[in-house]
Amino acid sequence: MRFFKAVLLAALISVGAAAQAHNYHMGLTDISFNPRTGSTEIVHTYTAHDVEALLMNLYQRNFDLGLEEDQAVFRRYLEKQFSISANGKRLPIQWVGMEAKADSIVVYQEIEKTPLPASATLHDAVLSDFMPTQVNTVNVAGFGRPAQTLVFTAQKK
Repeated sequence: MRFFKAVLLAALISVGAAAQAHNYHMGLTDISFNPRTGSTEIVHTYTAHDVEALLMNLYQRNFDLGLEEDQAVFRRYLEKQFSISANGKRLPIQWVGMEAKADSIVVYQEIEKTPLPASATLHDAVLSDFMPTQVNTVNVAGFGRPAQTLVFTAQKK
């Protein structure tokens, strides 16, 4: 009986720890210039669980982000929530692809044959419309100016 209580206590502690383990919601975006192609490359990384929870909330069904048709749903969402503008006009960000890993979703985009203008304005509301505690960090480097790190939240998009 004592052993059973110890096992039960250990199980309850680990379940509680698992519930507490994912209380920080974050996304990371790296924007850089590729001098070989002349294009601006954008790589987004999000927690798979958060993306799946968002899609489940929006569409009330499970998604397999390894499937192209389910990736297309997330693509439409991401393209609404993330944009780059210059001189009041949205820049044409091309979708390159997406990798769905067990713990993360990685999205590849580019602005073909265009360096990021110094006057560019970023809008990043990915997942922060769904999770108010979402923090999106954007690193911008390689455009002939010092690297910058920008932080976006539900209050600062």
